[in-house]
This record gives sequence, structure tokens and C-alpha cells, in this order.
Amino acid sequence: MQQHGNFFMTQLIRNALYGLGVMVAMLLLTVGCERETDVIGVADGAKVRVECDTVAFDTVFTTMGTVTKSVKLYNPYDATLKIASITLRGGVESRFRINVDGDTAQVVRDVEILPHDSIFVFVRANINPNSALEPFLIEDAIEMEGMDHIVLQAYGRNAVYHIPSERGYSIIDCEHWDHTRPHVLMGYAVVDSACTLTLQAGDKLYFGNDAVLWVYNNGTLKVDGTPEQPVLFTSVRQDGRYRTLPGQWGYIWLSTGSIDNEISWAQIENGYVGILADTNVNGNPTLRINHSKVQRMSLAGIIGQGSYIVGDHVLVSDCKTATISLQYGGRYRFRNSTFANYWQYGGRTNGGVVLNNWYQYNNTIYLRPLVQAEFDNCIVYGSYDNELLYDSDDRCAFNVHFDHCLLKGDSVATAQLGIPAKDCLWNVDPLFDSRYGVGEESPAKGRGDTRWLSSVLDVFGQVRRLPPTLGATN
Repeated sequence: MQQHGNFFMTQLIRNALYGLGVMVAMLLLTVGCERETDVIGVADGAKVRVECDTVAFDTVFTTMGTVTKSVKLYNPYDATLKIASITLRGGVESRFRINVDGDTAQVVRDVEILPHDSIFVFVRANINPNSALEPFLIEDAIEMEGMDHIVLQAYGRNAVYHIPSERGYSIIDCEHWDHTRPHVLMGYAVVDSACTLTLQAGDKLYFGNDAVLWVYNNGTLKVDGTPEQPVLFTSVRQDGRYRTLPGQWGYIWLSTGSIDNEISWAQIENGYVGILADTNVNGNPTLRINHSKVQRMSLAGIIGQGSYIVGDHVLVSDCKTATISLQYGGRYRFRNSTFANYWQYGGRTNGGVVLNNWYQYNNTIYLRPLVQAEFDNCIVYGSYDNELLYDSDDRCAFNVHFDHCLLKGDSVATAQLGIPAKDCLWNVDPLFDSRYGVGEESPAKGRGDTRWLSSVLDVFGQVRRLPPTLGATN
């Protein structure tokens, strides 16, 4: 019986091994006979499907490279698509450079794209300076043998460059500032002692990463724009999302000892801090600012540190920590101004207007009197529950005053601190439009006091109506 069982077991094993051998043989035969995917090209009438027919760059400063853009080449066929060559029409003289799926050769040959797959061509531009005062167009094309080409376009612009020396900063020549071309600031650019930098209508300053305009001891900044041509302070990158991205440069620094600074009709945007004004050293305001917009700062719009600032028709909006932080005491007066904070690049942890009369150093508290912080005909509003942050020490002066304002905050806490809030609206939506103006239905309309209206124009250059609207706009 045992022997009979072994016989049948042997037969089963033999049959299984035979079946396995047949399967292996068939598999080997199948693999050995598998055909490679067909390759097609121009000769077969095939064409790559291109994501777009033009790659365009916004204004590019000469000698500075652009951001890198990409265009997708897609193979819609069931066979591998072969492109004999991909190159720039302008050859080595082209101001553009391409990278074909990782290959940076001048001419990339025999590019294969698998069936229903795609590759990327990356493009960037670098433009040589010339004598043109206005932006000028440069063009080229990506050529694929036997197929449609892709147009490349960029507007070049010449500029005056302020590059740090070995000392780590550059000194601005105030007397010979070129008003015909934009200026590009890299690192620290210094307005030196006894120097007054006067910026005129239409002047444009573009800042590189972390760049700072530093007004030094006894130096002065005068900004004299117009409603039609405000003086622009912005980031050097203007491509796509960079046009409105905060935190791309440092700040305008009115350092301790700088004197009689004035900013009129300016647009300050996309930095870390718009204006940092340090300790006042004489009886005159450290800064007078009017009809100016400070927008999209990754820390704060305006910071005053024991300084003296007088502002009128100022719009400060969309800053991560504060629209305006008046700290370490000082004197401040803002009229007909809007502080609107709807930061969209993450969460916020405190109110948009910060008021403070002390600081700490080496575990010691130092008191600095807030002699004056006056807000007249202003709007303080935003996405946070309480846009007013009082950081006060009751052993030192904390003189805050609101008159004819629309405020988002704690009216009870304001009263408990003895802060006057005369004829103010509390926690009523001003109904801002996209520019932080207000429409006819806004509760801010006609609620201002004519005593505080010092200009016939609002921050957008429009004639103000009477009685005035609260904030910087009609």
C-alpha cells in the first residue's frame, strides 16, 4: 500500500514539474518574442502636443536672471514619439536658456517620449544691458525639427544697481540720483550723514532679497510722488505670484538720528517691514507720511520705536503681525487713515494695531512713555477678533486717543484703560472693496469730523466729499 502511494506521489510531482517546465518555456518564449514599442516621428506625420505656444516673462532687469518657467511636451500616440532635435533658434547668441528634461546641451537630439507620457522643457532668460530707457522686447523660439515652434518673449529693462562693497553696504550718491531709470537695491544701501535723498514722481526702487534702504544718522529721505505717479518701493521679482508675494525684501530703515524724513504719495509693498522708524532725537517728527500705501508685509507695515510719526491719508493693509506697531513709547498722530488686516498667508496671533510703552533687556524692564498715540477719522479693522492690542505698563504714560473712528476691538477694555474713544463705531463692518475703499452702503460714509480733514484728496487721489468718510478713502 505504501509503495502504491509513492508511485502516485512520484507521478504527481513529475506532472507538476512538467507543467512548470512548460510554463517557464512559454514565458521565456513570450519574453524572447516581445516586440519593442513602435517609434514614430516627423516622417510618420507625428507631432508633439505642446502645453502652450508662447512662454512670456514679465519685465526682467538686465544682468539679472528670471525665474524658471516650464512648458510640457505631451505624446498623444500609442507609440514612442521621437523628436530629432530641440534647440533655440538664436543659438549661442540667444538670451534664453533651455533645459530639456534635464539635458542642458545647446542642441538636444533624439528626444524620446513614451506613449501617452510627457517631458518638460525649462526656460529662463538673462538680458544684457543697453541704452534703452523704457522696457524693450527680446524674442526667440524653441525649435523642434519638423514640428511647431514655441515663442519665447521677455521685456528687458535697464536699471541703476546699488551693490554692497567689501564693507557690506553701498553709499547712495544723493546729488546724482538718476530719475530716468529704475534703481535696484541689493543688501544695505545707505543714505549717509548730511545727505538728503530726494525721490521724485515716477521713481521706482526694486529691492533684492533682504535689501534695506538705510537712512543713517543725520541723513534724510524725501519722497515726493504724485497721485498719477507715486514713488514705488517693491521687490525685484515681478513674475507671476511674486508680484504680490510678501517678505521679498527688508525695509526702509529711518535709523536713530535720521531727521525730517517725509514720504508723500508712495507705494510700499511686498517686504518684511514697510517702514522702521527708530528713536526720535529732536523736536521734529522722525517721519511725516501722507497719501501713501503700505501693503503686504510679512511682519509689519509701519514700526515706530520711540519715534515721532505724523501720518495723514495712509493705507496700511495685509501684514502678518501688525499693520502698525507703535512700541517703546514715542509720539504718533494718524488722521484719515485705514489700517486693514486680512492676512491671507497663514494664521495671525494678535491685533493689527499694537501700542506699547515698555521693553525688556537682559531680564530688566525699561519704561518708555507713550506720550501720544492719536487716531482721528481712522478705520482699524480686519479678520482678527480684536484688532487693537494694548501692551501697557501702568507705571508709565500710555496716552492713546481715538476720535471719530471705526474700530474692531474690545470697547470695554479700552474704557477700563481710560482711553478716550469719542464718537467711534465699534465692531461694525466697514464693507471694504478690493482696494480697501468703501462703498455707498458703508457705515463709515460721512462719519468723519471735518476738523481732522487736512487734504482735499484721498489716498487714491480722489476729491474728498463732506462730511468726510472715515479712513484713507472716500
